[in-house]
Parts: sequence; structure tokens; C-alpha cells
Amino acid sequence: MEISTGLDFAAAPADVFDMMTNQEYQEQVCVASEAIRYDVSVAGPTTHTSRTLPAPDSASRFTGPELTVVEDNAWNAAEADGARTGSLTMNVEGQPVRLVGQLRLAPGGRGTTVTLTGELKVAIPLLGRKLEHAAAPAVLAGFNTQQRVGDRWLANAG
Repeated sequence: MEISTGLDFAAAPADVFDMMTNQEYQEQVCVASEAIRYDVSVAGPTTHTSRTLPAPDSASRFTGPELTVVEDNAWNAAEADGARTGSLTMNVEGQPVRLVGQLRLAPGGRGTTVTLTGELKVAIPLLGRKLEHAAAPAVLAGFNTQQRVGDRWLANAG
């Protein structure tokens, strides 16, 4: 299933990139997503997060009471205008759920837009497509958490 969404921050591309690759910002995103446990690591333009979340009621009978979502983002070098492309992979540990996507951070909107386009796949014969549609809102909500946390972060300059 194709996934596409975007964020719009009131800051320059370099500031948004610095925020998105900041350990404390990533930890704040984990807390805002109501993670029970989380682990964050940042190495230059690469971020890795692992968040254990309560499973949605609709999924808990299949997954148990918790889900661990692992996300890796890797950003490329900045272009002349500060724009960057990057990659995103997201997996749910122990489940056949995977999102592979492309990120683009670029001047626009209120200052900088960050877009995600990718393919969400639930690899379960016969039910996969239906489960992809059920999982998509949670994936998008997780990405949109970055908007709320980012707006606060940028307003307070970190």
C-alpha cells in the first residue's frame, strides 16, 4: 500500500535537519508517541529508534499487548538550497509489517517541508491488503507526532 504524508515546519531546512537528527528531539518523539520503552541512537545523519507501544485493540489478539516499532532514517548530504533526501525503513518486531520509504526535506510551506512516500507491506497471504489499510492510520499518526514535537522544539529552540 502506498503511503504519502508531509510535515511543515516554521524553520530553515538546516534547523529542521539539525532537529530531526538530535538525540533529545528523537527521545521527545518517543515520549509523545506514548512509548512504554524506547531506545534512540543518532550517528551523524542517521537515526535509529526502537519504541515499544501498547498494541491497538484491533491488533492485540494477534500481536499481544505490546508492539515494538523499529525505525531507521538515513539522510543524504544537503543540496545548495538546504534540501535533502533520505531513506526510511520501519519494521514491527516479530510481525510481517514493513514500511520502506523516501524522505525529502526541502524549503517550502512555513519554512521547511518534510515529505514521506513509501510502501507499507503486511506480508500475510489473503489478509495483507486489509491489514495494510488498518495499519496505515497508525503509521501516519506516528509520523505526525513529529509535527507536534517539532513545532514545540523549534518554538523553544530545542
